[in-house]
Amino acid sequence: MSKDQKDNVTETDNQLGNTSKFVQENAKSLAVIGAAIIALVLLYFGYQNFYLAPRAEKAANEMYKAEEYVAIDSLKDRAIKGDGSYPGFEKIADEYSSTKSANLANAYLGGLYLQKGEYQKAVDALGKYSSTGSPVIDPLVLGMLGDAYSELKDYSRAITFYKKAADKNKNTFTTPLFLKKLGLVYEEQKEFKSAVDTYKKIKTDFPESVEAASVDAYIARAEARL
Repeated sequence: MSKDQKDNVTETDNQLGNTSKFVQENAKSLAVIGAAIIALVLLYFGYQNFYLAPRAEKAANEMYKAEEYVAIDSLKDRAIKGDGSYPGFEKIADEYSSTKSANLANAYLGGLYLQKGEYQKAVDALGKYSSTGSPVIDPLVLGMLGDAYSELKDYSRAITFYKKAADKNKNTFTTPLFLKKLGLVYEEQKEFKSAVDTYKKIKTDFPESVEAASVDAYIARAEARL
């Protein structure tokens, strides 16, 4: 065996010896840490399977009535508050937090509060929504946040959320819709160059969209104010 090989073996023995010494000296601590990790894993799976799953099923079973009320203008307050027999979205969002139904309830609440003109409540509800990967709901929630902040005249935040909404899952339905709203906020802020650029993006990138049909008028108006 060469000197280099002997040195490597000695170094490895020293490392193993140090590791062994560390384990011996800290055996009790390591055992506690290991037990804690196992306990956390068991708690996580228990929480998912025995707590969240039954709550999620119950929430889904109770929410259908509120969803029916959403479609009827005169009954939208019942969708929010419930009808005495079935809970509304407020109760579902509160009592079944961490479930998919509660998440969706917050999206519904945001839209309903917007319609009622309760813009801060809309912001609060929509802010609790977690992205699900839905190509429609996710950008709509971001866009509704833009609407709420726009109504509150917090235009910097409105711009932020309209941009996020337009960029989220780009498609011919939600993207040009929120680009148009973004352009309108730019005009409100007298940022006419940004408004023109935004409107032109609708015309060039989404020519088949509903918004593109009338966007030339918006472009002309913003250009006239440059």
